[in-house]
Amino acid sequence: MPIPAFPTMPESPTSPANPPTPPGSPLNVAAAASPVSALLRGSVLLLVFLALQLVFFSSLLSFPSPRFLPAPGNINTTWPNGLPADAGACGAGLVYVYDLPPEFNHDLVDDCESLWPWYSFCPYLDHGGFGQRAATLPVFLDVTPNTSLPNWYNTDQFQLEVIVHRRLLSHPCRTTDPARAAAFYVPFYAGLDVGSHLWGDNATVADRDRAGLRLLRWLRNQTSFRNSGGWDHFITLGRITWDFRRYGDDGWGTRFVLTPGMENVTRLAIEADPLDAMDVAVPYPTGFHPRAARDVRAWQRHVLALRRRTLFGFAGAPRAGFRDDFRDVLLEECEDAGRARCRSVDCTGTRCTDNGAAVLKLFLGTKFCLQPRGDSFTRRSLFDCMVAGAVPVLFWRQTAYDQYRWYLPARSRGEEREWSVFIDPRELRVGNVSVREVLEGFSQQRVRRMRERVVEMIPRIVYASSPDGLGGGMADALDVALDGVLKRFRERRRRMAREAP
Repeated sequence: MPIPAFPTMPESPTSPANPPTPPGSPLNVAAAASPVSALLRGSVLLLVFLALQLVFFSSLLSFPSPRFLPAPGNINTTWPNGLPADAGACGAGLVYVYDLPPEFNHDLVDDCESLWPWYSFCPYLDHGGFGQRAATLPVFLDVTPNTSLPNWYNTDQFQLEVIVHRRLLSHPCRTTDPARAAAFYVPFYAGLDVGSHLWGDNATVADRDRAGLRLLRWLRNQTSFRNSGGWDHFITLGRITWDFRRYGDDGWGTRFVLTPGMENVTRLAIEADPLDAMDVAVPYPTGFHPRAARDVRAWQRHVLALRRRTLFGFAGAPRAGFRDDFRDVLLEECEDAGRARCRSVDCTGTRCTDNGAAVLKLFLGTKFCLQPRGDSFTRRSLFDCMVAGAVPVLFWRQTAYDQYRWYLPARSRGEEREWSVFIDPRELRVGNVSVREVLEGFSQQRVRRMRERVVEMIPRIVYASSPDGLGGGMADALDVALDGVLKRFRERRRRMAREAP
């Protein structure tokens, strides 16, 4: 788990050296001693022992637990002059990671027991935000091959901030010299912060806004932010953008994105506002975090080789409080198609969030997966489906085509049809089409080509567990995001240079 590097704490803390034994100390005296001197020596020894114990326990308190440490590996990737050890591989530019006060990230993780009103959030913050290893959870053991199991975790969908921070702290293109940076990363865990205030009985609007306002006050005092006004800065939002866009004083969420100071900052969010140019949609974290390119290729071979006997599947829960909810339409479609053609997983309660294996097992056995909107246009299920090698069936363009443009090919209808199916929800509601008829209209060869295209895209929509990324020339979701951010900032610099008098 990543934390900012505190001024008094080295990036790779080591145990303090044992103090040398002072000459003439009781440990070095060979001669016999009198009872009084023996008593004195005993008192001194006791005091020394207690002092050492105090130092030891203080060190434990001052350093975070392993859950909060940066990823092992290339932790110290920079020379004293701030240049990466492999600067030649960073032609697109270097990234500076702000050392924020701990209240904006580390303290939130440290308080994981109270982040969520219903249960402890701590297990989901294990392993740098990936959560518990699937190998320790019996429900996963019959779902994935043993060779792929080390790449799977029970990951919460709102962990983007923690995952990205952890990776950037050990990124080979990180610089410790802001003067050399082409991009500045602000590791504020805004999603964890606001999430702890959304459902509390006594939470107020001021509670939701407080950390964001304090963060922006801190940023305005930083030379790099003042010099650019934030246009070369980026941040990750671990919740959907609408949780940070409260209009008025009595709505949902916080006003963080709308607060003066954020207008020029690029926001990488799991769901973005397509009308806001500063929002960039990046994939939801799934449970698949491969260590290297070879792990991805092994998984790709596995999902393509599976015999999929079910035509389509749906993971979701009916929502009784929503009139004419579209999910009810899809559940009826599934029931009408029969169990031989459609299967579903009822996600009522926390079944699907606590047990990602149930959703994974469903999608590994289906050729297509239905992806309606949820509380917002996109559900994590879209990416779970694609990682499992199933073809997503979409009903709103904003679910994928209008958002994840750095990741999902959607420059033309032809590109969209290579890896997805679109059905007009109005036509489905009135009975002019059925899901079964549409999907049975594709030939086996066409379905195979679509699935191959989906599987080809898997590396770009997952977050590697290795601090070095996937390697082997294979880009993961963070590589794509960082490349896009640096390209965006480079184009801004060129535009500003052209417009300069």
